[in-house]
Amino acid sequence: MSGSGKSSTGILLAERLGVPFLEADELHPAANRAKMAAGRPLTEEDRRPWLTAVTEWIGRATASRTGGVVACSALRYRYRQMFRRAGTHVWLLHLALDPATARRRVARRTGHFMPAALVDSQYAELEPLRPDEPGLTVDAENPRQEIVDRAAAALHSARWAGDARCPEPG
Repeated sequence: MSGSGKSSTGILLAERLGVPFLEADELHPAANRAKMAAGRPLTEEDRRPWLTAVTEWIGRATASRTGGVVACSALRYRYRQMFRRAGTHVWLLHLALDPATARRRVARRTGHFMPAALVDSQYAELEPLRPDEPGLTVDAENPRQEIVDRAAAALHSARWAGDARCPEPG
């Protein structure tokens, strides 16, 4: 979700885990960036090449056994399922944030193609994590380090509990 702090949280989590970090926005084709910058939400067709690129990155990270952290607005269950099929141990961290706070945060940023006007379109698409999805939902207004600590602890606990849905230790 735009404005949730997924990039800053993702960078910190990747550093904590000692794995590569990907800002999935970097994989958007130029046409997608231009469309969003113009205030027009992406269609499923627009998202397809981006989702494919993210899925391929996850597949490479899995195949190389390095793992990784991806900051990504994977709003829909079917997107997350694509990612989980590409990587055997994909684990999800949903940074939950109310729409008004997200709009304020996005409106304050500079140098990003995503305008605050599109935040509501993301919330219209959002499908929160389901019980069958391995991961954790946290309040995105918590301090970044607290979120990273909770995510790392949840990953560690799931690993030692033998949860096959979790990433293996790096």
